[in-house]
Amino acid sequence: MTARSGELSLDMGRLLPAARAVVFRAFSDRHQLAKWWGPEGFTAPSVEFDPRVGASYRIEMQPPEGDAFYLTGEFREVDPPARLAYTFAWEPPDPDDVETLVELSFRDLGRSTEVVLTQGPFKTEARRELHRNGWTESLQKLEQFISQP
Repeated sequence: MTARSGELSLDMGRLLPAARAVVFRAFSDRHQLAKWWGPEGFTAPSVEFDPRVGASYRIEMQPPEGDAFYLTGEFREVDPPARLAYTFAWEPPDPDDVETLVELSFRDLGRSTEVVLTQGPFKTEARRELHRNGWTESLQKLEQFISQP
């Protein structure tokens, strides 16, 4: 599942003020992931996340108001500390949701790390923008998390 020309995909990057191994661990250790995952105001009360190719994961997401929902998928690539790829599906799905593939690359810049994220294909522009906003806020929370002493 790789985005093809004409498909709706999300491409974004973020420079984080930490070594690549620190950033990769924040994305791959379930205890660390639970501390920053999700948009502003969301929490992750339950995280089943053990990155191994072929293994599945499940993250409970609790919005500030309303019922919890889940994010599930399967790991497709695990290459510490350089790459992580997994499928991404909501449980229960919105009618406009489809399973997407998240591909994360971690570029070592010494004291900082460039995270490059690609996700897709999406069914609608609205769903792509929902994910863009969610990732933007999540990456802001991650930056705060890894910047703590």
